[in-house]
Amino acid sequence: MIVCGGLATPLLLQPILLPSITGESDVPLFERYSLKANLWIFIFGFIGNYWYTHYFYNVLEAHYSMPSWDLNGVPIPMYLATHFYFCFYHVLSNLALRKAYSTFSPGAMRRLFVISLVLIMSYATAFMESLTISGFPCYGFKDRDLAYTLGSAFYGIYFIVSFPMFLRLDESPPKKWDLFTVAVEALASGMAVLMLLDIVRVCMGIDLNIRLNRPCKLNAAFTCKPFNFKTC
Repeated sequence: MIVCGGLATPLLLQPILLPSITGESDVPLFERYSLKANLWIFIFGFIGNYWYTHYFYNVLEAHYSMPSWDLNGVPIPMYLATHFYFCFYHVLSNLALRKAYSTFSPGAMRRLFVISLVLIMSYATAFMESLTISGFPCYGFKDRDLAYTLGSAFYGIYFIVSFPMFLRLDESPPKKWDLFTVAVEALASGMAVLMLLDIVRVCMGIDLNIRLNRPCKLNAAFTCKPFNFKTC
């Protein structure tokens, strides 16, 4: 909680306390891009943890095994970790997509390039996170090789939707989004991902079981090191 909170909090507070970092000192608080971006990412990430994690529990048989307070069967620190991860991912995706749109003339070829770029970035982002998190002993899968391959494609669905949708935030001046529009856009993106994940689950013939208690809360033998044999 301390590590994840310590990494997420500066991003959440920056629009309020240090707007100069994003050149928005003279912009009213509720009109700052940094505040809107934080709200969009926070809503989308919250939905991802609250709902999508259960698809990983069911489809990939993933599990968290560290001691933590939970919200809907997901450790609360993961909600915070998602925020700083997703902020980083979407800053990079915005840079890449803006470069594509500004480099190539409008037309079918640019559209095809952008679609390909989104697909490649989505899979690469998901794969690299799956690979780098593999060293964390308190998050695991029944079949790690399957998690790297199929799991990365499954996780990549998040970004197939979110990368182009997040780019739209205040991207077409002079019309700027208010916070209500930002929230609606993030919620709509979240619903789109949920539907896609569920379509994949149904096609695979896997039941969706949502449990409030992780296995390590019911059986201390499932708790990861160095918390062995303590209920999480």
